[in-house]
Amino acid sequence: MSLQLYDTWTRSQREFTPLKPGEVGLYTCGPTVYNYAHIGNLRTYLFEDGLVRVLKLNGYRVNHVMNITDVGHLVSDGDDGEDKMEAGSKRTGQTAWTIAALYTDAFRADLKALNIQEPDVWCKATDNIPEQISFIEEIEKKGYTYRTSDGIYFDTSKQASYGHLGRLDIAGLQAGSRVDLGEKKHSTDYALWKFSAPEDHRQMEWDSPWGRGFPGWHIECSAMAHKYLGEYFDIHCGGEDHITVHHPNEISQTEAAYGTRLANFWMHGYFLITNDAKMSKSSGEFLRVQLLIDKGYDPIAYRYLCLTGHYRTQLSFSWETLDAAQTGLDRLRNNVYSLGEATTVDAGFFERLMEKLNDDLNFPQALALAFEVLKSGLAPGVKKATILKFDEAFGLGLTSWVPKIEDVPGDVRALAEARWTARNAKDWAEADRLRGELTARGWSMKDGKEDYTMTST
Repeated sequence: MSLQLYDTWTRSQREFTPLKPGEVGLYTCGPTVYNYAHIGNLRTYLFEDGLVRVLKLNGYRVNHVMNITDVGHLVSDGDDGEDKMEAGSKRTGQTAWTIAALYTDAFRADLKALNIQEPDVWCKATDNIPEQISFIEEIEKKGYTYRTSDGIYFDTSKQASYGHLGRLDIAGLQAGSRVDLGEKKHSTDYALWKFSAPEDHRQMEWDSPWGRGFPGWHIECSAMAHKYLGEYFDIHCGGEDHITVHHPNEISQTEAAYGTRLANFWMHGYFLITNDAKMSKSSGEFLRVQLLIDKGYDPIAYRYLCLTGHYRTQLSFSWETLDAAQTGLDRLRNNVYSLGEATTVDAGFFERLMEKLNDDLNFPQALALAFEVLKSGLAPGVKKATILKFDEAFGLGLTSWVPKIEDVPGDVRALAEARWTARNAKDWAEADRLRGELTARGWSMKDGKEDYTMTST
């Protein structure tokens, strides 16, 4: 089955064909590094990592570009309020530059903990100010901008196609706008460049043809995607919250400057929903990967949980669902580990895997198929090789996983060795008696094909 992906632009699932044979240009919207990422944010990056893995399994070379927003993202999508980086600086008492580095490092640590592959290109907004200025100049030449006292704005009324990605009711938005527009001509207009107010004492600002200031949030992605991937590339990804504002603005900028919608496919991961744990950063308390670790969970259990829900459906999170994911992951790990040496991949199961993954990244069905492999009559080595091939898409790290080695007291180890000997001699009564002694001492023994593992209970 050819790779089929859902495109938000067309609101349809369609066949993916790269613009350049064998190569895929991919841009994913990265974090605004004013705080730690919460696990809802990270679900989007897990979806994108799954996309990259599936593209590679289909034989494509992927050039993955991700931005780091370290300036220009205001607390309101209406282009008012404080820059999130400046707000983060005030919250922490550190410079905006310092917290940008701190939270970028923390984000990369979260990616590593979740076994998410890093992009081929990281690009920071503050490293690409000249490119953003040039892009705005191109838009200005085409007649899409106007000036106010606080910045240079994009005039969305001059673009009949504006808002198509989000299927925005522009007339309704204009008529029903309750926002004080100030000097903005229309509620959907947005800032390309903001002027620094003298009283702000901004830490991040630059000279430009229009005055000293800083770029708007949306222009960075258009400019850096253009720089690293060109005027038109294969796939652009982000969260579902980008469908109505950020991505329509990216598209409008590129359409004005270069006449394209920026990317051939627009893909969006949906939210993580929770009733008993905070997902918003506004309160200062929210679910982070580190909190999962502190509570004793393996971060990969969260990755496993995300595999159980399709990326285009909202996924419910609770400690109970994470417990279930941890149990499922442990079962998969131990079963695969017990199979011994891997031999050859079963072609039939691999073909079925690709049918599911190529059906718009159907990871839930692919994960169910893995357990079908384990229950099949295939030889152990074939089962293991097949599951490890599956894991190139899952990213659960099954190849390198080994059971935790505990510090087992000598007398307990001696009992275990005696039981292992009795088991191999098929002296089941003695093996059961010795297992009972181990249990009484607070230890359990799990038999593998060629060895056993010990865990304290």
